[in-house]
Amino acid sequence: MKLLLLLLALPMIFDCCGNDKRDDNGNVNILDANGNVNILDANFKAYLVGNTYINANGDKEIHVSEASAFNGAIELNNLNISNLKGIEAFTALTDLDCGNNQLTSLDVSKNTALTSLDCQGNQLTSLDVSKNTALTKLVCFDNQLTSLDVSKNTALIELCCNINQLTSLDVSQNTALTLLWCGNNQLTSLDVSKNTAFIELRCDDNKLTSLDVSQNTALTNLSCTYNKLTSLDVSKNTALDHLGCSYNQLTSLDVIQNTALTSLYCSGNKFNLQKVRRNENVYCN
Repeated sequence: MKLLLLLLALPMIFDCCGNDKRDDNGNVNILDANGNVNILDANFKAYLVGNTYINANGDKEIHVSEASAFNGAIELNNLNISNLKGIEAFTALTDLDCGNNQLTSLDVSKNTALTSLDCQGNQLTSLDVSKNTALTKLVCFDNQLTSLDVSKNTALIELCCNINQLTSLDVSQNTALTLLWCGNNQLTSLDVSKNTAFIELRCDDNKLTSLDVSQNTALTNLSCTYNKLTSLDVSKNTALDHLGCSYNQLTSLDVIQNTALTSLYCSGNKFNLQKVRRNENVYCN
């Protein structure tokens, strides 16, 4: 059995010429002896080789010069990819979509030109984006992340990190954010006082006991259902179009100032819906 497993592993460790793909530390070399990028996943390689914008010479390999010259988007959504080794060579890459695959790790430390990264629907337990300071959009929901550091990503405009296992999230440095989805985590607190550009905030299904949105006067969409909020002041959020605060522990709700509201969901709290203070155009659901 051990011999069989070793034989099965050989194609991953050696290239077609029998050259070892690993360095002295056991890490896979990025390039082979001919300057071609070592790509371990067959589906990933098939995409790259079949992309004429990347594989300029039309052969069966991706040369480092082809990889480093490419400054467009790589779209790998739902291609049954389990290993993205080789992406490091694409140093000018601006847009990477590798969502809905079987990735357990992702190294984008060399992809410093990235402005958009979508790695949703994988099995990532960690994600280091500290080198990706040009990012304006990060979508990493539906993974197994227990922490996420976006303090270096000050250009972020959209952040979707919902459906993970985050216990904390610091967005104080992300003052350009207009959209934050962080629902279905385990957050006990969320400070959004520095995020004055917010248009949409969705923090449903967490463990929040308080939420101060008084500084987020541009908000048009706020959804904070299924938390433990005992109060919610939206008097400063006069641009609100949608408010969802159902299934909390609210004892009162005043939306008399929110004249732009078109939808309000506030059931499952500790007050009678008929007693919600609201303007004549707002109905409670």
